[in-house]
Amino acid sequence: MLRTALRNLLAHKARQLMTVLAVCLGVAFVCGTLVFADSTAAAHRAAVSKNFTGIAVTVTAKEPPPGAPADQPAGVLDDTLARKLAEVPGVAAVRPSVDGSATLNAADGTPLRAGKPGANLAAAYVPNTVGKDGKDGKNGKDSRYPLTDGRAPTNSGELAVDTGTAAAGHFRLGDTITLATDGPVMTKRLVGIVTTTETRVTAGGTLTLFDKATAQELFASPGTYTGVDLAAAPGTTPSELAARVTDVLPADRAEATTGAARAAQQAVLVDTLTRGYEKLPLLFAGVSLFIGSFLIVNTFTMLVTRRTREIALLRAIGASRRQVSRSVLLEALLTGLVASAAGFLLGLGIAAVLPDLLGADGSTLPRGPLVIGPRSVAAALGVGVGVTVLAAWLPSRRAAKVAPVEAMRTAEQAPATSDSSRLSQLRIRGAAGLALLLLGVGWLVSLTGAKDASEENLQKAMLGCALLITALILLAPLLAVPVVRLTGRLTGRLGITGHLARENALRDPRRTAATAATLMISTALVAGLAVIGHSTARALDHQAAAGLGADYVISTRSTMTGIDPAAVRRVADTAAVATASAVADSTLFTAGGVRQISGVDPDTVNAVMKLDFVSGSAENLGPGRIALSRTLAREHGLTTGSRLNARIGRGHEPEQYTVVGVYKDNPVARDVLGARTDVAKHSFLPDSVQRILVRTSGDAVSKTTERRLRTAVGNSPLLKVQDRAQLVREAAGTMSDLLNVMYGLLAIGVVTGALGIVNTLAMSVAERTREIGALRALGMDRAGIRRMIRLEAVTVATFGTLLGLAGGLFAAWAVGSLANGAIDQYSLTLPWSTLFLTCLLPPTTAALAATLPAHRAATLSPLKAVAQT
Repeated sequence: MLRTALRNLLAHKARQLMTVLAVCLGVAFVCGTLVFADSTAAAHRAAVSKNFTGIAVTVTAKEPPPGAPADQPAGVLDDTLARKLAEVPGVAAVRPSVDGSATLNAADGTPLRAGKPGANLAAAYVPNTVGKDGKDGKNGKDSRYPLTDGRAPTNSGELAVDTGTAAAGHFRLGDTITLATDGPVMTKRLVGIVTTTETRVTAGGTLTLFDKATAQELFASPGTYTGVDLAAAPGTTPSELAARVTDVLPADRAEATTGAARAAQQAVLVDTLTRGYEKLPLLFAGVSLFIGSFLIVNTFTMLVTRRTREIALLRAIGASRRQVSRSVLLEALLTGLVASAAGFLLGLGIAAVLPDLLGADGSTLPRGPLVIGPRSVAAALGVGVGVTVLAAWLPSRRAAKVAPVEAMRTAEQAPATSDSSRLSQLRIRGAAGLALLLLGVGWLVSLTGAKDASEENLQKAMLGCALLITALILLAPLLAVPVVRLTGRLTGRLGITGHLARENALRDPRRTAATAATLMISTALVAGLAVIGHSTARALDHQAAAGLGADYVISTRSTMTGIDPAAVRRVADTAAVATASAVADSTLFTAGGVRQISGVDPDTVNAVMKLDFVSGSAENLGPGRIALSRTLAREHGLTTGSRLNARIGRGHEPEQYTVVGVYKDNPVARDVLGARTDVAKHSFLPDSVQRILVRTSGDAVSKTTERRLRTAVGNSPLLKVQDRAQLVREAAGTMSDLLNVMYGLLAIGVVTGALGIVNTLAMSVAERTREIGALRALGMDRAGIRRMIRLEAVTVATFGTLLGLAGGLFAAWAVGSLANGAIDQYSLTLPWSTLFLTCLLPPTTAALAATLPAHRAATLSPLKAVAQT
């Protein structure tokens, strides 16, 4: 039986090729992702290890304990402690450091790589060592940041950057660079360019270096450091040195950590920041394998049907059912091995290009050699072989049921299956499919009233969608007949070729359904995601601009920074600005939870916000007086004139506030409106504002106005200046990943579906050799044969597309209610252009995929085809 399996595999290489390709794609995504993850992790560890080369122990300051005296010195890591550490036995060298964060403007004035937490690093350029005498090293170089051009910064007006930052910002030595840390805008001259192996910088961040005194003033306090690195003398281990250092440190104010521990912590941090890169390829891999499994089932089912006489002969000469089943499974095993090997090699290529693809947004992933770990090899074999063998299990059982008497049938006779047996199978399949359909539909409909996008409800929605797809797969053979007859009316108008194409598709509904299953699944996924994504994007668009009467919004990039109130006056004095209204954002703590409060100027708020008051008005806002959104008012049972006990921001004691108005929910105004003077004095950043809403005179929205506003706020890279269109694009930007996933899934489904159609039609042509020969003998030309095969492919693809479209749209409607609970403005809207592409692409691809089988059918000799037995 082993020789039989090998012979069958070699005899049907072309037919198995499609199965190998389908499995190969899935295995390639899995292996490529795992190799990429292992390689990236190894590169992280290598880079971090290089960062901490020569550092045995790092000393850092502890956070002050609660209730610490207010007059406690600000910093403990100073030169005195550095000299004290240098006297510890086993310390070879001491290197203080000052670290912080700084955001730069590029040469064109736009913020450089802003908005990425922890990515805009800043540090002091400190000479290599502090020796036993406590003096700086003589060479004046910091080995952590080797200079490639220029020199080190030496005073408060100079800085240096790394090569990546210089390239991204288009900086050259001598340029004046605008930057900000957590306060006012500064300008400094670029005097040096360095290299670094700091993983957070090489992963897409920026590095800014100051002289020691400037860095201390910005990120610590004069004369103090944020950390002290210690090198160990030969014969002293890091753990021993850490213990000795701990003995001389003030226990409640500083601590010692080994360099290895710090490296491990930083590696975990960078790994966490880049872990999301693994999810997208693995999603593609899962979908590819799931869809490909249907192609495998269909391929082996058709092979078993095609070799019915051969299997019957094996049974007639003594082969048992178990041996026949094992022969088919062994053939699947060998196919899976070949596909796994090919997929593994392709996966290595994917792993090599993934850093460039995933770094297209400007992030730079650490580079290193490809790491082929045992889990990648195991995944290639387990996934490729496992999926192939599991998919071939049902066809192997069908092969085992072939009776020896089947050996007497002719090649053109269908396998002997009684009508009662076939009817029984259809009844069982139809009953199971109907039961799952009712269960899935009922499950999804039950979620329409939830309006809560909790993790539990999302898991329920995924289960309901899975039940719906499974039901459609089971019911597909029963639905094939009415749907194909309906769509066949269009192909029937093309003449006898269209009529024959329809009848060929109806000849074996189960085969048609199996071939269309791949397209059905991919279409359902794409249609559902497209509708949800488009509806969510529209809701976010509406949410971003709804309630906004201003033409521009100036806001902070970080919750830890504010806008200088003096900037509000400069913005108001800018040309073409009619109204500039400052907003102080904070939090409101009530007995019912935490809400967002916006402190506004009652005199100008109506010019920049579209407030629709149900009762009261914004003019009544003032100290101790607030307005509530309608949702919040209903939740607390409050109306105009009611009183609310609440605490704003860092206020220590709750105060009683009078409700002077209730307005319709407004994302710009947020949950509560208060007077800016009242909110700002209690906010976490006292006397600062977080937004400036700008109304221009006439139609003054332009790049010129935007530049003027940036100039008015000091060109601070910590601030965003956005018009209404930019706000909408930013809100909709969260849907870009979903759209990429959607088109990727569509591509996978179409490619796999095309492989299935080629496979099915190739075998169908082989089975219908005499029939095609008869058609040629009766006068049908080669063009007619090719057109018939192509129309058959289009008919099958249209069936799968329509079925998937119906399932996807229904699931999107049901699941959309959960999004409606998370986004108030959510409503179901159809992306007609995307849906049109989804409907058009599979049939078009199917027609192209049928080219090879159609050509083969058209080149058959009529006499030889009719004479074949």
